[in-house]
Amino acid sequence: MPDIQKFINENFPKTIRCNPEDNGTLIGLPNPYNVPTVSDHFQEMYYWDTYFLNRGLILKGWVEQAKNNTENMFFLVEKYGFMPNGNRTYYLHNSQPPFLSMMVDDVYTATKDKEWLKKAYGVLLKEYDFWMTKRMSPIGLNQYTGNRQMAVDEGMNVGFLERIGNRPDGISDEKLAWQYVAICESGWDINPRFDFHVEDFCSVELNSLLYGFEMNMAKFCGILGIDGKEEWEKKAENRKALMTKYMLKDGIFYDYDFKNDVISDKFTCASFYAMTLGMLNDEQAKALKDNLHRLETDYGIAVTEKMYDADRYTYQWQYPNGWSPMQNLVYNGLLRYGYVEDAKRVAKKYVDLIERNFEKTGNLWEKYNVVTGGIDIADESSDGHKTMPSMMGWTAGVYIEALDLLKNN
Repeated sequence: MPDIQKFINENFPKTIRCNPEDNGTLIGLPNPYNVPTVSDHFQEMYYWDTYFLNRGLILKGWVEQAKNNTENMFFLVEKYGFMPNGNRTYYLHNSQPPFLSMMVDDVYTATKDKEWLKKAYGVLLKEYDFWMTKRMSPIGLNQYTGNRQMAVDEGMNVGFLERIGNRPDGISDEKLAWQYVAICESGWDINPRFDFHVEDFCSVELNSLLYGFEMNMAKFCGILGIDGKEEWEKKAENRKALMTKYMLKDGIFYDYDFKNDVISDKFTCASFYAMTLGMLNDEQAKALKDNLHRLETDYGIAVTEKMYDADRYTYQWQYPNGWSPMQNLVYNGLLRYGYVEDAKRVAKKYVDLIERNFEKTGNLWEKYNVVTGGIDIADESSDGHKTMPSMMGWTAGVYIEALDLLKNN
């Protein structure tokens, strides 16, 4: 067994925590849960991190722990009416990209437990209602906002300024605080996509995920033999029609500024969500595949094209950073549409990147520099993070799935 496999087998269990009671800012959870790192940083469960981590757990045969993680999210949705960023009281001001229906689908696929799926369906209805009532734009598509009042009350403008390095022109402290919670809700904290007015955007990945949510709910209705399948499919088709109306440009879906009626010109990995969720027709899938070169480097997929405002602001969710979730979404999207060789190429670059840096450092890392092929980004002041966390759960999860793809395709 390669050392990296042994490392993952030994360290994944070390990321499990058991805290059934609240403790300070930590929100107690009923089941054991995974945190992203073995020690030091990020000692709580995170929303979208856990989706990618869970996929690795399931492939490793640790299905029960993936189920535990998912059920802890059920608990939080029941308690708060939505899935927070993580199980900390200071994360109650925003959610993260809604992967919960996909987590449910993964666990059900592994267990075939219909009683569990029935319980999950009821929780997902509440999660869906949150997005449709609290995160809806005037054009019928969804947006990230976060809890603006909490952001202002907690003075989150300070954190935002610390992260980007320079103050944008003509923006109040109040609006900066809004930007922070909304961008944190996107999971891409901080990124250049929204030009410091994220509240005016419908994002392509959020609406792609909600399309997938609606299609999953239709699927679950069919499995459970309950009414609603056609209604959910209609919701998904309506969303796709609205996204096509507002977000489609040159065959590719982009973020849309509904206030100014402008389709973004920023090409990022966010566009690949529509592919991964199966929303594209064959022509659109080919258009996206043909533009992959704009993000692909010798060492993987950069989160954005090079470069957006890099001379003035610091964004960790920007070229040359390569984040594990984006590699996963790209190779799974390509595979879904039959671009097997392209998917394998992306997966192989990720595997090689992880293994090369593991050989040098003996660890897995939060993100990688896909231009140099190293983790030197961690020491660059332009990154916004002076110290980079090690043994990120999603890094291991995406690595495990990339290996599985290469083995079976």
